[in-house]
Amino acid sequence: MFGNLTDRLQGIFRSLRGRGRLTERDVDDALREVRLALLEADVNFRVARDFVAGIRERAVGADVLGSLTPGQQVIKIVHEALVELLGSSGAGLDLGQKVPGVLVLMGLHGSGKTTTAARLAVYLKGKKRRPLLVGADVYRPAAGEQLAVLAKQAGVPVCLAREGSDPVAETRRFCEEAVSLGCDTVIVDTAGRLHLDGELMAEMERFGREVRPRETLLVVDAMTGQDAVNVARAFQERVGLDGFVLTKLDGDARGGAALSLRSVTGRPIKFAGVGEGLGALEAFHPERMASRILGMGDVLTLIERAEAAVGEEAARDWERKIREDELSLEDFRAQLRQVKKLGPLEDLLKLLPGGRQVQQGVDPRELARAEAIIGSMTREERLNPPIIDGSRRRRIARGSGTRVQDVNRLLKQYEEARKVFRQVARMRGQGLRWPQR
Repeated sequence: MFGNLTDRLQGIFRSLRGRGRLTERDVDDALREVRLALLEADVNFRVARDFVAGIRERAVGADVLGSLTPGQQVIKIVHEALVELLGSSGAGLDLGQKVPGVLVLMGLHGSGKTTTAARLAVYLKGKKRRPLLVGADVYRPAAGEQLAVLAKQAGVPVCLAREGSDPVAETRRFCEEAVSLGCDTVIVDTAGRLHLDGELMAEMERFGREVRPRETLLVVDAMTGQDAVNVARAFQERVGLDGFVLTKLDGDARGGAALSLRSVTGRPIKFAGVGEGLGALEAFHPERMASRILGMGDVLTLIERAEAAVGEEAARDWERKIREDELSLEDFRAQLRQVKKLGPLEDLLKLLPGGRQVQQGVDPRELARAEAIIGSMTREERLNPPIIDGSRRRRIARGSGTRVQDVNRLLKQYEEARKVFRQVARMRGQGLRWPQR
């Protein structure tokens, strides 16, 4: 989402880093460009103005202008300011000690509210909670059926308010029945509207008064830009919110909503939708997002995705094979498949420092080509690659629809990977450890 903004900011900071000394005018010129970049990204103009003013106040001091690396100091200040703008620290869910903990989702039509309800259920299951989905939209045709389908996919129970019934009264009843259903959390999918209106707000106020949710979250479509901020302000003033779920953060919108919500409403972004599946919901971490915006990558998120995709037992087996130098092409293929589970290759590269530049030289089809080549090998060849001679390489190339050069390149990559893994194993054998998060 922040691609254009990231490119603009990196260009601005590249020019700062190239100077051995900065003047106030240099800083002012750079911050003018930063402000324009933020406005082009659809950031609220007051937010952009105050953001740049705060950076200037800190950047024109003697500590920065007199530094040996003033450009780096300014970038550091911008990163810290972005973190503050986005919320300083991650704001998780507070479902309290009372059972069930009730979480109400609000939002307009098309914001992704129903899908977000199911995604939250999957997320909470991963946190060892037992969620119940409640469909409280008694107006939109097939709203209940959609939630029921998603609940089945998520593997959680669902209760649906009857069409034409009082959704608030029905939700209260379902909350009272949740414990008998073995659930400790209730996620309520309320009705939306095409636009803000008094009837919608009145119903949302009743949910707040009568259901008394522990958390009230507004689901906001990041693609709607400043309209999302206006909707958020209206809900905050009339209903009161605990935070936001920002959907479609992986889209091609300019990103202004994400950078404006906290400042305009005083409420944090708690989750972000980053893909298509039910697992494509991530806790929102301001520091990580600031690093992504500045092109510094987000390695912690990449590690968390890998841990979730691989699983603890598979990771232990993989570590043993690395330690004992037993990695075969069969294992290599398994890892290629695990990488595909993490999401599109171009999205993974964005999480690496400098990944946007690397991404331009990477062909996502390489993973499919590599898997096809390994799939054309016999099991014996996969387990014992040294036996793959010239005639076998030609046969594998024909079977996979590739060239012998492609087969050679894959085998070389495999050997290079084994060398790296052997070095890692030696380092760990000498008492070195991976850095702790």
